[in-house]
Amino acid sequence: MTLEVGKKAPDFKLTASNGETVSLSDFKGKNVILYFYPKDMTPGCTTQACDFRDAHKSFAELNAVILGVSQDPIDKHKKFIDKYDLPFLLLVDDEHDVAKKYDVWKLKKMFGKEYMGMERSTFLIDKDGNLAKEWRKVKVKGHVEEALEYVKNNH
Repeated sequence: MTLEVGKKAPDFKLTASNGETVSLSDFKGKNVILYFYPKDMTPGCTTQACDFRDAHKSFAELNAVILGVSQDPIDKHKKFIDKYDLPFLLLVDDEHDVAKKYDVWKLKKMFGKEYMGMERSTFLIDKDGNLAKEWRKVKVKGHVEEALEYVKNNH
């Protein structure tokens, strides 16, 4: 299945930070902000999560839910949520299945070492389950505002 704007977004089932299994199809009728990030508690990911937290009410007013996805285990997600008072679910993609479906499981380089990791990316999935917009290789600064503005003007 190839990922293409205007086409059906790949559905998935993942364990959420609340202990429940969540699928994309659970949110039919809502806009979904699905954001992939490398790791709980790291500086960039914390800033991004807090930016989404601060804009949560504005997204909710636009009938949009926010879902964060990383490979971290559920207990780490819970600590991250508690520490930063995050009002949205974080999903566990420990097998990288969903990251691969959305083509964000990438070869990365740091300090001369190569490793596989999550590429910071955000996807807007519309009320009908279609991919409406994708932001790849996201830079944290200003990203949430840009995503919110897009939802405001297009959905």
